[in-house]
Amino acid sequence: MLVFDMDGNAFGASGALAKMPGFEPGGNAVLVYFSCEDCAVEAARVEAAGGQIVKPKTFIGPYGAIALVTDSEGNMIGLHSQS
Repeated sequence: MLVFDMDGNAFGASGALAKMPGFEPGGNAVLVYFSCEDCAVEAARVEAAGGQIVKPKTFIGPYGAIALVTDSEGNMIGLHSQS
């Protein structure tokens, strides 16, 4: 994993490059992550809106936690929180 840090008090976006089993580079391999207070809370809202939880809240060490979900049209997005 390679992380692009962000200053929370400045403009810009953070990001990371990560190798994940089952996902090949290119094509539809880019995921956009949305920052939230608790990714489990936001992921819990997805199914009621017609989406699916692909990966429930998973801790990623000192970087916090992520959850992967698909929207009602099948687009995968990531949710990230520090706790």
